[in-house]
Amino acid sequence: MRTLSTRRRHPLAGVFVILGALGIAAVLYMAFAPKGATADTSSLDDIEAGRELFVIGCASCHGQNAEGIITSSGGNYGPSLIGVGAAAVDFQVGTGRMPMAQSAPQAPRKTPEYNDEETKQLAAYIASLAPGPAIPEDEYLDVEDASADEISLGGEFFRTNCTACHNSVGAGGALPDGRYAPTLEGVSAKHIYEAMQTGPQQMPVFSDDVITPEDKRAVIAYIKAVQDQPNYGGFGGGGIGPVADGVWTWLFGIGGLVGFAIWIAAHGTRSTKKPKGAQQ
Repeated sequence: MRTLSTRRRHPLAGVFVILGALGIAAVLYMAFAPKGATADTSSLDDIEAGRELFVIGCASCHGQNAEGIITSSGGNYGPSLIGVGAAAVDFQVGTGRMPMAQSAPQAPRKTPEYNDEETKQLAAYIASLAPGPAIPEDEYLDVEDASADEISLGGEFFRTNCTACHNSVGAGGALPDGRYAPTLEGVSAKHIYEAMQTGPQQMPVFSDDVITPEDKRAVIAYIKAVQDQPNYGGFGGGGIGPVADGVWTWLFGIGGLVGFAIWIAAHGTRSTKKPKGAQQ
């Protein structure tokens, strides 16, 4: 017993315990961590078709092998797409942001250039280059049956992480250097999820390790619930906020009253009685 006790207190015992715990944690993470989209999840036909579409429509900016093209000034025509995953391609191409019509501080949402099948093929090709975030499953996109508790939880996440840029009701807002947080009105649940997952442009990345898929679903449920709410107070003004509402009040409210007062003064009854001492 004394020998065992002595060995148990060996100076290296604590190191071996820590290494063992780290090894167990690594095995558990590999077993349960979300899997990225890879070539195994897409057909070879989709990958090959996506490669052809990429060479024709994307390689001029992103390089023949999606490695990106660096400019002489140190910038890039298009960043590397290796490791961005299928979700990033589905978001950028599916919302029409890519391909860009011209260089600008931010790519605006517009009518997509590729149809759903072509977008799927492009995503499959990029996903085949390296593991990355996958296109979300439908179970995390259907928020029709979201409970009040889920919507409330989603509101907490949204107000904590998103309102600084997107406004409390997702109306969007201006950012420095000509950039902006776009409105979330009319954005599909899939694209909202993918934006959180991939962090397009200046948006931070909220991976599944930071905000779980269930919590992302709650955030989407909150956004859709807010957008479906009627304006009980009358005209909502787009939900932009108190500053815009104040400007509206001063320009159109006070301005309208001043204009009406001027109109009254110009069209009021005028007296024709001459003052005393006036010449006849």
